[in-house]
Amino acid sequence: MESGNIIRKASESDTMAILEIYNQGIEDRIATLEEETKDYSYMKEWFERHQGRYNILVAEQDGIIAGWASLNPYSNRCAYDGVADLSIYISRNHRGKGLGKQLLAEIESLASANGFHKIVLFTFPFNRLGQGLYRKMGYREVGVFRNQGKLDGEFVDVMAMEKLLLSNTY
Repeated sequence: MESGNIIRKASESDTMAILEIYNQGIEDRIATLEEETKDYSYMKEWFERHQGRYNILVAEQDGIIAGWASLNPYSNRCAYDGVADLSIYISRNHRGKGLGKQLLAEIESLASANGFHKIVLFTFPFNRLGQGLYRKMGYREVGVFRNQGKLDGEFVDVMAMEKLLLSNTY
């Protein structure tokens, strides 16, 4: 880990920083189909749902929250109990500097410790920086959902990626 970087479980006091970084991702149109920024009450409720197996990690750099990652439910069906959906967001000023890799490595360890055998994620096909990170960390492209959602009134494709945590054989 780079000097000055700390990866740790998020605490409730991190909620505002997590919200700011998430809203940057919404505004920049690179990581989510959400179009409207969120407020503190939304993020506080989201934080409360991410206790137990579905944790949040933050990347702290020189005392500032620079990014976060969360394990999210993939499906409510019990057949998918071992699959976690991943969210990862890095603040604008810290993108491309290795924090994503550190967060991803730690959230994978946490996922394994919490009984998940697989992580899935969904990204935009044009998000090359994110895909490069995921591929370096052993994720594979599953496929592209055409016209999966709308962003600013236009249909966009969404790429699905996955990583098996217990056995990375393909």
